[in-house]
Amino acid sequence: MRLEFPTYLDVIAARQRLSGHAHITPLMRHNLLDKISGLNLYLKNETVQKSGAFKYRGAYSRLSLLNKVERDAGVVAFSSGNHAQGVALAAKELGISATIVMPSTAPLKKKQGTLSHGAKIIEYDPKTESREKIGADIAKREQRTLIPPFDDKYVIAGQGTCGLEIVEQARGKGVELDALITPVGGGGLCAGINLVFTQLSPHTKIYGGEPVNYDDHAKSLRAGKRTANTPAPTSLCDALMSPAPGEITFPINKRRLSGIFPMTDEECLLAMTLAKETLDITLEPGGAIALAAALSRPRNIEPGSNVVVVLSGGNVDKAVMALAGLT
Repeated sequence: MRLEFPTYLDVIAARQRLSGHAHITPLMRHNLLDKISGLNLYLKNETVQKSGAFKYRGAYSRLSLLNKVERDAGVVAFSSGNHAQGVALAAKELGISATIVMPSTAPLKKKQGTLSHGAKIIEYDPKTESREKIGADIAKREQRTLIPPFDDKYVIAGQGTCGLEIVEQARGKGVELDALITPVGGGGLCAGINLVFTQLSPHTKIYGGEPVNYDDHAKSLRAGKRTANTPAPTSLCDALMSPAPGEITFPINKRRLSGIFPMTDEECLLAMTLAKETLDITLEPGGAIALAAALSRPRNIEPGSNVVVVLSGGNVDKAVMALAGLT
């Protein structure tokens, strides 16, 4: 099957579909975070997006394009949690039945959030079962439309609306952005942002943050082709544990990414603590990884640079919050 790649114009169209549905999230600042990082940080707070993460953008963008026959049949998606909640909520708003394939190890908060929007959950063992196969089987058996978490033209376009807001908000403050750091899992958010910045802010360097044991984008950039992770210990960054970059997302990201910062769980927990103490923002580890990268004073970015950090999600269990010293 021929892959469909999104363009900047697809992001513009996605914003029109999302108008009146997705929230426009704030760009925030704090002097202490600037002091620690040595940078002028602008924090894009996607935790206040519907469903608590940026994923709602891509989910609604895709589901809103379904025709009547497809809506009546319903959708199926696979996700560790944030895409699950985004699809479940968008489906609820559009009157569509949703089945979500989730790992048995998914955070309880994300399972509860998914169920609260009326979706059905099918659990699987991530060590022995393939979520892609389970999702494809359900789609075929029940004639549901499969909504991928990142490797989809209209999902990527929806995530790109976050980038549109960033550029417009920075310009509204009179700020020229030197760099942007975003969490990277499958690469959908990064790809959407890259489409926007290539068009509107080509001088801005784009970086990604990945868990140290799930650095498939970093490996792929070094190899010049999509490269999968080898089996690794579980990370607290459950939202970023994709096995390999997407077939659609990697060609987009390969052209624009200036580098990847591999971060440890401990660094993400520290970033969670600082975000809560400074801005009263509750982050999940994967949602904090870009901030963790900025706070590590990366050598790739000149001190004093204007840097946007995407705080991508805040759906976190109390046990993980406790690890960050939060209650």
